[in-house]
Amino acid sequence: MSKFLNILAPALGGTAVVLGGAWYAAFHLFAPQPPGPLTATILSDVAAPETAPPVVLASSMQAAKSPTTAADGARFGLGRPATEDEVAAWNLDVSPDGTGLPEGSGDVLTGEALFSDNCAACHGEFAEGVDNWPKLAGGEGTLDRKDPVKTVGSYWPYLSTTWDYVHRSMPFGNAQSLEPDEVYAIVAYILYSNDLVDEDFVLSRDNFLDVAMPNADGFIVDDRETAEAGFWTGEPCMENCKDSVEITMRARVLDVTPQAEGAAEEMPAATVETAVTETATPEAGEAAAGTATDASAVDPALVAEGETVFKKCKACHQVGEGAENKTGPMLTGIVGRPAGSVEGFKYSKPLQSAGENGLVWDEDTLAEFLANPKAHVKGTKMSFAGLKKDSDLAAIIAYLRAFPGN
Repeated sequence: MSKFLNILAPALGGTAVVLGGAWYAAFHLFAPQPPGPLTATILSDVAAPETAPPVVLASSMQAAKSPTTAADGARFGLGRPATEDEVAAWNLDVSPDGTGLPEGSGDVLTGEALFSDNCAACHGEFAEGVDNWPKLAGGEGTLDRKDPVKTVGSYWPYLSTTWDYVHRSMPFGNAQSLEPDEVYAIVAYILYSNDLVDEDFVLSRDNFLDVAMPNADGFIVDDRETAEAGFWTGEPCMENCKDSVEITMRARVLDVTPQAEGAAEEMPAATVETAVTETATPEAGEAAAGTATDASAVDPALVAEGETVFKKCKACHQVGEGAENKTGPMLTGIVGRPAGSVEGFKYSKPLQSAGENGLVWDEDTLAEFLANPKAHVKGTKMSFAGLKKDSDLAAIIAYLRAFPGN
């Protein structure tokens, strides 16, 4: 027993010394910061300037006893005031009146290349949107329809919203990596894709407010707080309620949820087998008169290969029965047709002029154009890089020939 006490007594004594020292340090060596106004602080690993006062930490016990707490204005003694440069780095917003725009400029052609590199994977080469990712161009005159197409050109009232969003949040996964000149150029290309500016347009802070957005007057002040107060301030109606609630539509069916690659709904088009069969009939052969090769000689296997290649085009074009103009013109009957002649589609001026000067889409001219669109028709809005393989060119032309039109 005495041996046990000989061991226990020193241990208890040592513990008492440690606890006593901790109590003394808590109440005498540390003190809370004097109360003062709250300021913006940054808690980071950045070392404080040499001239900064030393950080003083108050013990939790003494802080609890202090009459001044964080709730009524005390400083915790952590971090330091944010510098003007640090605050400015977060102050990215651009107002409709141009406040916040930096110096810089960018032209449409530069923006086209930047858009292709940074934006086209989701928004398409022509800002038409890939699968269910947002469309940035088109939609003119659709806002009063059941399914309006809301784009920068058809819906957004302020150009500043476009500039701010691209600068702040894009490209996806690499936000705020673009320089101001690059943002100006991309926004200029988006405007061009909506036919709001010409291809030689240069956007800058100086002419930013000169750009007229088509839907600038399409918004009203939200006055629901007063205009609709009667709906949510009175007693709720609890009579004649439905016995059950039925789900009538889901987001995926409504086509508002981006899906995995290959899951998007296919465009309206006849099947390859049907198209080839129809092409082989005498009537279809007559409709395709003027093509370089007799339509009845279409190779079904080559047409099937062309259908696969056409997936590179379907974001902008439709072909076959029920095909309509999208970002690009519908392509039914294109082989043997004069360039720039699809009714209802707004072509670029160079392509329209080429058609007026005698350009006809036969197999040779189609192959040259699809291999390098911008080299074949300078100034075309079609920014597709082109098909580099001769086998792909032959396949897609065979596929297009399988839909001769009426």
